Amino acid sequence: MSGTCFIFGFHAVTSRLRQNPNSIKEIFIEATRTDQRTQELIKLAESNKIHVISCNGSKLANMSGNDRHQGIVANIDSVLNYVSIDDILDALTEPARLLVLDGIQDPHNLGACLRVADAFGVHAVIAPKDRAVGLTPTVYKVASGAADTVPFISVTNLARTMKLLKEHGVWIYGTAEDAEHDLTDFKISGAVAWVFGSEEKGLRRLTRESCDQLVRIPMQGNIESLNVAVSAGICLFETHRQQS
Repeated sequence: MSGTCFIFGFHAVTSRLRQNPNSIKEIFIEATRTDQRTQELIKLAESNKIHVISCNGSKLANMSGNDRHQGIVANIDSVLNYVSIDDILDALTEPARLLVLDGIQDPHNLGACLRVADAFGVHAVIAPKDRAVGLTPTVYKVASGAADTVPFISVTNLARTMKLLKEHGVWIYGTAEDAEHDLTDFKISGAVAWVFGSEEKGLRRLTRESCDQLVRIPMQGNIESLNVAVSAGICLFETHRQQS
């Protein structure tokens, strides 16, 4: 059985057209959009035999749940994106690089994390199904195409999933302000998963206990913590730097 959701914004829809056009059922474009950028997108859709429908802005806002749709919304089949952790790990010819998000609820933060993951070669982003945001239209918009280039895997039991990663030889680093070691203390090698907690509470107890090692990001200013996407970017950059 197929599932349906909407994505919106030029970057998100154009990326989906180029990465996975078969998942697009139809595209809705605001009737007042006649600029060259829109015409190029329409040509790309038509070349992939995707039906383009002209409509008003209020209809787009209703479908996307957002008035910042940039005049374009796509109706996509969400099931076609499904991939499992085993699928990812079995296909790799290099050490795994994963991002685990424990209870991120802000769609803007998830979208930004997907962009960071794409930038630093992450093979998949993993998150729990419950008490966490999924791939909403806003996430697709903020991710600017990264939601189509980085697999997003929702899991029922995060602790069990982390145990599975360990069985595959993945070393799991959790991030916490009170960690004994900071990011500059040790060498990052082999298959790695970085785990980040929610915006409000950080890592949950069981998630924290499931990590192989806890790490803190050294900071010199007066602010006690960083945005989760910024933290992920710092840790993933250091991983990329050491492993390149």
